[in-house]
Amino acid sequence: MNRFISGQGCRNISLGILMIGLIACQSNSGSGTYETYVVDKGNIETWETTEGRVEPANEVLLLSPTASIITEIRKEPGQKVKEGEVIFLLDTDAVEDKIEQLNDQLAVKQNSLEKTRLTARSTKADLSHSVETKKLKISSIKSVIADQEQLLEVGGISQAKFDKTKQELVLAEKELLLVQEKNSIRLQQLAADEKGLLLQIEIQQKQLEQQRELLQRMEVKAPSDGIVLAIHAKQGEKVSGDKLLVTLSDLTRFKIRASISSKEKKIIKTGRRAYVIVDNTRLEGRIGTVTPKVEGDNISFSVHLIDNNHPKLIPNQRVDLQIVKRARYDVLRLKKGDMISDKKVQSVYVINEDSAEQQELQLGLVTDDYIEIKEGLKEGDEVVISTVSSVKDETSVSVEKLKR
Repeated sequence: MNRFISGQGCRNISLGILMIGLIACQSNSGSGTYETYVVDKGNIETWETTEGRVEPANEVLLLSPTASIITEIRKEPGQKVKEGEVIFLLDTDAVEDKIEQLNDQLAVKQNSLEKTRLTARSTKADLSHSVETKKLKISSIKSVIADQEQLLEVGGISQAKFDKTKQELVLAEKELLLVQEKNSIRLQQLAADEKGLLLQIEIQQKQLEQQRELLQRMEVKAPSDGIVLAIHAKQGEKVSGDKLLVTLSDLTRFKIRASISSKEKKIIKTGRRAYVIVDNTRLEGRIGTVTPKVEGDNISFSVHLIDNNHPKLIPNQRVDLQIVKRARYDVLRLKKGDMISDKKVQSVYVINEDSAEQQELQLGLVTDDYIEIKEGLKEGDEVVISTVSSVKDETSVSVEKLKR
């Protein structure tokens, strides 16, 4: 923003980041150009600088998926590998035999299941026929009883014969209930047999799928781009399951390995904020492990980046590091200019429409770029921070916008 300031002199101080403008100032001794800044909220940091080197964030250990014999080794230490590239080949005979065996067992189980289902259908038909026969017998006895009741009324049949027929009905009904209960139990047994076979088939199908997956893993492949750091077995060697075969570096994630003078050991703490500068790009990170032993006059440490797969990161690349020493976060701040000193209490000019009023403020943390405002200004205040001309002190000056 361009302004014209008339009056005598101008003053300075403040911090900000949202807007920078130019002001022209005129006094008894002449006029000058001023830079302003709008007070905002943000971060203020001081840091110690050093150098670091980009290296893989992790090592990957590849284990033998099962006991086997190494038939071929396709990579050597130091070679780069792409994701999915085969490094080891293991003998697959045992796994293939197991797959064949499981397939045979599954075929037998599925055949048994089919037989069980056919038997169940046949049994259900027999049981249904038995129940219907009992029901027909009961119906026939009931018909006889109805006829005998009429004969009994006219004396055509004895009471004893009639009572005998009624007893036959009771026995027939009990037999029907017994047959129905037995049929229910038998049907439950058939259902349990089928369920048991289905469960066995499901278990063997899972085992078969596991063996098929294991067969694929007999080709030991790189899970990501990397470099072979070490081979831990030899061709023809018999290895057990979970035997360490290969150590790889993971080239998809990176960290920074660095060192700094032991004089700065107070700031090298795990978790402390740090920045990595890569081709004018600033990447935020945190200090990770710190080597307790001092080598020479330096302390070694690692920095773990938030964006650890940034495309500008290259293995063994040298980078600049900024280790945060002091910081204030989300505070009122003002950009530093030549009218802002390091004094904790000082005065600045605050722009108010067509005038600039002198105002006292108290500072907190002061850096080369920003100062922290403790008291005296609020967010949004526009402050004169520098000038290219010399003016006398005034408590107030007038300002107006310059035409462009």
